[in-house]
Amino acid sequence: MIRQAALDALPVCEALPALVSALDAHGTAVLCAPPGTGKTTLVPLVLAGLVGGGPRRRVVVAEPRRIAARAAARRMAWLLGEQVGASVGFTVRGERVAGPGTVVEVVTTGVLLQRLQRDQELAGVDVVVLDECHERHLDADTVAAFLLDVRETLRPELRLVAASATTDSAGWARLLGGAPVVEAAGVSYPVETVWAPPARPVRPPHGMRVDPAQLAHVASVVRRALAERSGDVLCFLPGVGEIARVAGQLAGVDAEVLQVHGRAPAAVQDAALTASDHRRVILATAVAESSLTVPGVRVVVDSGLAREPRVDHARGLGALATVRASRAAGRQRAGRAGREAPGVVYRCWTEAEDGRLPAFPAPEIRIADLAQFALQAACWGDPDASGLALLDAPPAGAMAAAREVLVAVGAVDATGRPGPRGLRMARLGLHPRLARALLDGSAALDARRAAEVVALLGEEPPREYGDDLAAAWRRARAGGDAYAARWRAEVRRLSRAVTPAGRTAESGTGSAGPGPVAGTGVSDSGAGTPAVPGTGIPDSAAGTGARRPANPAPPAFEERGAGRSPGGGAAPDDAAAGLIAALAFPERVARAKGAGAFLMASGTGAELGDGSGLRNAPWLAVAVADRPPHSASARIRLAAVIDEDTALAAAAHLRTDAEEVRWEDGDVVARAAQRLGAVELAVRPLRTPDPALVRAALLEGLRAEGLELLRWSPDARTLRARLAFLHRTLGGGWPDVEADGVLLERADDWLEPELSRARRRADLARIDAGQALNRLLPWATGEAARLDELAPERLEVPSGSRIRLDYSAEHGQPVLAVKLQELFGLAETPRVAGVPVLVHLLSPAGRPAAVTADLASFWQGGYRAVRAELRGRYPKHPWPEDPATAEPTRHTNARIRR
Repeated sequence: MIRQAALDALPVCEALPALVSALDAHGTAVLCAPPGTGKTTLVPLVLAGLVGGGPRRRVVVAEPRRIAARAAARRMAWLLGEQVGASVGFTVRGERVAGPGTVVEVVTTGVLLQRLQRDQELAGVDVVVLDECHERHLDADTVAAFLLDVRETLRPELRLVAASATTDSAGWARLLGGAPVVEAAGVSYPVETVWAPPARPVRPPHGMRVDPAQLAHVASVVRRALAERSGDVLCFLPGVGEIARVAGQLAGVDAEVLQVHGRAPAAVQDAALTASDHRRVILATAVAESSLTVPGVRVVVDSGLAREPRVDHARGLGALATVRASRAAGRQRAGRAGREAPGVVYRCWTEAEDGRLPAFPAPEIRIADLAQFALQAACWGDPDASGLALLDAPPAGAMAAAREVLVAVGAVDATGRPGPRGLRMARLGLHPRLARALLDGSAALDARRAAEVVALLGEEPPREYGDDLAAAWRRARAGGDAYAARWRAEVRRLSRAVTPAGRTAESGTGSAGPGPVAGTGVSDSGAGTPAVPGTGIPDSAAGTGARRPANPAPPAFEERGAGRSPGGGAAPDDAAAGLIAALAFPERVARAKGAGAFLMASGTGAELGDGSGLRNAPWLAVAVADRPPHSASARIRLAAVIDEDTALAAAAHLRTDAEEVRWEDGDVVARAAQRLGAVELAVRPLRTPDPALVRAALLEGLRAEGLELLRWSPDARTLRARLAFLHRTLGGGWPDVEADGVLLERADDWLEPELSRARRRADLARIDAGQALNRLLPWATGEAARLDELAPERLEVPSGSRIRLDYSAEHGQPVLAVKLQELFGLAETPRVAGVPVLVHLLSPAGRPAAVTADLASFWQGGYRAVRAELRGRYPKHPWPEDPATAEPTRHTNARIRR
C-alpha cells in the first residue's frame, strides 16, 4: 500500500509539475534540489507513473555508489509498500534484485555504462535520471556523454534528467542542449557551525599519510560532540585506514561505533541507514556525503579531508592523495546534520582557512587514470573522445598515456580502434590491465584460477593480508571476513564472464563503474582505498547503433611456457599469482638489486618493507605500489614472486636487443645489451661499435664534462676569447664561441674530422682545440684575414714592449696589464675593434696600482695619488711630475742614466 502521507511530505512535490513539463517540452532537464527533498526517491516514481497518475514508463536511476543505489531502491519500495524487486529494483556489482515487473531500476553508473556498450539504444528504457551528478565521477560523466549521443543519433525520445543537490546547473543545462533548470526548495533545518581546529599545528597530509595528531584531534572532537549535543554523530574521514584508527581511539564511548565505507559489509551499511534506539557514532568516508539520509544524525564532525586520485604517467604509478575537502563538500557534509531537525557541524579547521579551500572538488576526468575511459570511448566509436559532450575535456597527456596502455594490452590498434578483443575487454567491467590479465591468464592457467587472482587485484586485499600476493590468495580462499565474501562473489562473476557459457547471456550482475585498478590508488567510491573496478555485462554480441568498430585487435598473450609447472601440469599458486600480476602490470616486473630493493621495467626503483618475506626474490611482479612525495623509489604494497621466463613472456613488448654506446663513468662504453624495459638482462662488450653511435657518445661526454676534455693550449684559449670578443663587438660573421653548448651544436663545423676519428676519452685529449677553432673563422668573406688587425693578440706600448691582451675579462673589454712607466707619453687609451681597452697600470713589482679606461684623465688626476703612494716604495724607478712628456721605459733610473 502506497504511503501517501510520506510522499506528500517530500518538498520536491512542488517542483514536479515543472519537471514533467520541462521533459515533455525538451526531453531533458536539470533538477536542483537540496538534500532530503525526495529528488532521489519520489522523482523516479512520478516519472515512472507509479505515483501521481502519469503514463507508465521504465526509469533507470544512475547512482555513483553502490550503497546509495541499494538504499534508494529500498526507500522507494518502502514508499510504495512493496518489497525490493517488485516495481522497484536495483543492480550493483555482484547483486541484482529485480523482476519482470520492475519499472524503476536503480543502478550504479558503471552498470549503466556497460549496458550502453551492449545496447546503445537502451531498448525499453524511457527515462534516465543521473543522480548526484555534481560529484563529477568519471563514469558518470561518460554515461552522460553517451546518453546525449544516443539522444542525438538514435533515440531523440529518450528523456534525461541531471539531478543534484549542488551543481553547476548552468553548465549542465548547456551540456544537455539548453535544458530547463528546475529548482526545488527544501525544508532546511538550521545547522550551527562550530570551528574546532587542533590546539597545536599538525602536519599537512602527504600522499596517503595523515598526521596521527590530526586523527587524535578528530577523535577528541567526536567525544566533545557526544558530551555537548544529543543525537547520533556522523564523522567524515578520508579513508578506511583513518576510520579504523579513529574507531580504535573511540573505544569505551557510550555509543555504538559504526564504520561505513564502500568496502564495508552490506549489513553494516544497512545498519547505518536504519534508525536505532541506541546512540551511534558513524565514521564514514565520502559515501555518506549525499544521496543518503542517515536517520538520527544531529551532529556532523568533519575532518576536512578527502581523497583524490593522482597518476604518475611517467612511472606508471598511481595513488590516492589526501587533500583538503572543497567548500562544496563541506556544505554537503554539514547538511547531513540538518536533514531531520536542527543540527550542528564541528569543523576541524579554522574559519579563516575555510575561505581558502577550493570551491569544488576536481573533476575526476582531469586527475584520474583514463585507460578505461579511453577504452569505453574507443568502443563507442570515438577513440580520442573529441566528439563526446563532456563538461571537461580529458587532458591530452593523460589520454596519450591511456592509449599506450590500451595498445600494450591489445585492446586497440595503433589508430586507437578496438577489435573483438578490445570489445570483449571493455565488457568485462574491469580496468583494461586486469581484463588483459584475465583473458590471457585464463589461456595460460584456467578461468577459475585466473579469476581468483584478478579479483584480488581488482580490490586490493586488506593490509593485514600482507604484501605477498600468493599468500593473500590463500588467505582469501580460507577467509571468513567481509573481504573474502566479496572476493568470492567477484570470482564467480569473472569465471562466468570468461567461460563460453557465461558469455552467452547477461549474468545479472552489474558494474561499479570504470573505476581504477588496485595499485593505481584510484577509488570509485571515495572510500580512501582502491575499490573494485566493477563487474559488468559478460561478453556478448556487439550492440547495434551509429558507432560500431569493426577492426581486429592485436594478438593476445602467447604462453611461452609461463604459468605451467616444469612437468607440464598446473602451476603452483605462487607462479600463477605472479603470472597474472605480470600480465596486468608488465612494466612493473622488477629485478632484485639487493637488500629488498628492486628495479622495475618502467625504470622506477621499488623497495619492500622491512620483514617482508619477498626480500630474497630474484624477480617480482609488483601489483600494488605507490611513490611517497619527494621519494625516488616506490613502496611495494603487494607483489608476487616470478621467474625470468614469466617476466619475459608477460612483458615481451618491452624487450629490446640493441647496441648501446654511451658516455659512462668518464669514457665511452660500447656494449650489446638485452633489456626488459630498464632492466638489464645480459650484456657483452662491443669490439666494433657503430662509428655514428661512438661519435654521439663522445658528444654526450663533451656535454656532460665540458670542452675541457679537448687539448687547450694558452694560444687556443686566447683565440677563443678573441673570437668571442669580436662576436660580441662586431657580430656579423664572427662566430659565437663563448658557451660550450653553442660550440657543441656546431661540432660538425669545427671538430670534424678529428671527432669522427676519436674512439675514447684519450682521443679527445689529443684534439688541438685552437687548430679546430680556426675552422670557424669567416674565411668565405675574407674577414678571417683581419683577425690580428681587429683583435690583436698583443699590443705594442710606448716603451716598445708587446703586451698580451686579455680578452677573457667578464666586463667585455680587453685588458692591457702593463707597468705604469711603460705608458709615459701615451695620451689616449688604446682601442681594439673600436673598443677602448681597460688598462691595468702595474707597479714596478707587477702589482695593480690603478685601473682606467681613460688614460688622459688618469694622467691629469689619478697619477698624482699613485705617484705619492709608490714613489717612496720604488725609488729606483722614474716618477716624473709630468708623465705626458716623460720618456716611457721598462727600466730603472740607473739603467736609464747609463
